[in-house]
Parts: sequence; structure tokens; C-alpha cells
Amino acid sequence: MRDLFEDTATAFALKTDSELERAYFLFKLIGNEPLVRIGTAVTNFAIKANLPVERLIRATVFDHFCGGTNEEECLVVANRMFEKGVSTILDYSVEGQQVENQLDYCFEKTMQTLDFVKEKEAIPFAVFKPTGFGRFKLYQKITAGEELTTLEEEEWQRVVNRFNSVCKKAHDLDVALLIDAEESYIQGAADALVEQMMQKYNINKAIVFNTLQTYRWDRLEYLKKIHEHAKSEGYFIGVKVVRGAYMEKENERAEEMGYATPICSSKKATDENFDEVAAYILDHLDRISLFAGTHNENSTYLVMEKMEEKGIEVNDPRVWFGQLYGMSDHISYNLSAKGYNVAKYLPFGPVRDVMPYLIRRAEENTSVAGQTSRELTLLKKERKRRKI
Repeated sequence: MRDLFEDTATAFALKTDSELERAYFLFKLIGNEPLVRIGTAVTNFAIKANLPVERLIRATVFDHFCGGTNEEECLVVANRMFEKGVSTILDYSVEGQQVENQLDYCFEKTMQTLDFVKEKEAIPFAVFKPTGFGRFKLYQKITAGEELTTLEEEEWQRVVNRFNSVCKKAHDLDVALLIDAEESYIQGAADALVEQMMQKYNINKAIVFNTLQTYRWDRLEYLKKIHEHAKSEGYFIGVKVVRGAYMEKENERAEEMGYATPICSSKKATDENFDEVAAYILDHLDRISLFAGTHNENSTYLVMEKMEEKGIEVNDPRVWFGQLYGMSDHISYNLSAKGYNVAKYLPFGPVRDVMPYLIRRAEENTSVAGQTSRELTLLKKERKRRKI
């Protein structure tokens, strides 16, 4: 089993020779940290200065990591992936909005996405980010336990209403809904809200999924706590397990403000935490559904082995694997070829609005040891196989 992800013919079956070459070129660039820093600064400047760079961005990094600027463009990509058994999570990747009309627009886009994906077998999930529905500082104030002003109370009720409307619609349409994670110092407010939504709408199965970032050392304890509550109150839990996206920011803030960092002490500790959380869920699959969002091959193998050990069918609807579009195709397509449930996050939105997402992807690939070199090794292997 442990050589499954070496099959590049399966991994890159959907890529044309030119798409394979573009991927190779992009990952070579991403592997150069100084170049990423310079490129990020130049791109941000060009976007803010309204320079005509969208066509270049669209033809390179955008088309590699995103499905398109709208749902219809994404459907073409989704249907193509589904031919190989890989499902799609449509992700309107605009985040961190600060004013009501922007928050309302993100909410409406999520509602429209749910309408768009209903009864589309290739797209069994929708997703949104809490900071797409509410102001960062408001989540932060609630997480810190600070008293809200009357206006802030009214503002928070609008956030609650957005959450509730989207979760109700997902429930009514029977579309699973993944709610992404945020920084630890605003996550408490988001967690409490997602817990309410799970208790309300996960009556027969997991529809609403919270996200646990396992580079936080407290997440297994948190999972056990909500598991006990779900058992006592008779509802189901959906959990997307990831490693995390804000490590440097979290550590810097903790040091600056003089509190203990919420981040695990090492990469090894994070890996062990991820694996323990995933194993705990598989031990309690009667109540908790797992979405294992990982590009880590070892963690993926461990989940597969745990499933086999416990007699869990590869296509059990309570267990999904997920990767980002444009990354780790060797995991996604080889898993789906073996019958596992796999879905790719497929971001979409206006090129300019999605740039923060794309920049984060480049920075994460640069900082995660081995990620880019592994992608390059596999792309080289496939190029050689095709004799490009």
C-alpha cells in the first residue's frame, strides 16, 4: 500500500503536456523563497496600482490553483475531475471582508453556490470562511470575552443569521457544508457558533463541518469535549482536520503579547496531533464524520490503514480525503482510483479578489519543508515517462 502515491500516470492523467509543463514551471518558481517574496510584493503593487496584470496571472498561477472566476467555469473543471472519481468543493475564496455590504455579498455568493451545487453529483460540498460572514475584530472581541456595545450586539446577530441561513439551506438541500478555521484568537467565537449550527442541523448525519487546525495542541481535547456534548444532546459532528494556516502569525503574536503559544512545539508534534485526532474520529465514526484535509502522505496512509484495521469500507460516506486544487494530485487521484472518497477544494472568484488566497498558497508551499520538492520530483517523473 505504501507505494500507492508513486503512480504518476494516474496522478496526472488529466493534465495535458502543456499543463504539466506549466505545473513544473510554477513549482520551480515557488521553490525559490526570495523569488516568492519579490513576486508577492510586485504582484500586490501591480494589483493596487491597477496595472494590467490580470491576464498574466490568469494564464499562470490562477488557472493552476483556481477553477475560474465564476461557478460555470468551475463546473467544467469539476466535471472533468469527476470523470476520475474526484469530487469538488466550490470555494468562493474571498475573505477578510470588513463592511456590511461585502459581508452580505459573500453570504449571498455562498447561498447561490448551494443552489448551484444541489443535485450535482460532482460537487457534494460547499464551504465558507467565518471572516467572510463577519468582521475579524468582532470575532476577536467575543473570543476574548469582552462586552459588546449595542451596535456590536446587532452586528453579531447579523453574523449569526448569516450562519443560520446558510446551514439551514445546506441541510434542506442535503449538501455538506465545510466551515473553515481562523486564527486562534478569533476561533473561539466561530467554534461556539458552529457548535450551535451542528446541534441544530446535524440531527440525522453530519451536514455542518467545523475545521480543527491540529498545529494547535488543544484541538484533541476540544474535540473530545464537543463529542461528549453531541452524545448527550443527540446530534452528529462533522470535522475537517487540517494542520493549519497561520503558524508564524500565531507564534509572533504570542511572543509579542506574552502568552503561551497555542501552536505545537514542533512539526513532529503537529503531525502526531493530526494523526491522533483523525484516529479518534475513526474510533467514534458512529457520531463523528471525518474530512481529512491533508497533503501529508504518511497521515493519509495512516488513515487508510486505520480504516482497513477497523473494517471501514473505502467509500464509507462518513470518511473523506481532501486536497487543494493544483496540489498533491498524486494523493487525490490515486486515492480515488482505489475507491476512496476524495474532494478537491476548487477556489473561484474575480482574479483580483482571489489574490490573497493565491499568495498564501505560494507562501505555504515555500515554507512547508518537502512539499514543493515532492511536487517537482513527481512532475519530473511524469515528464520523463511521457518523454517531454
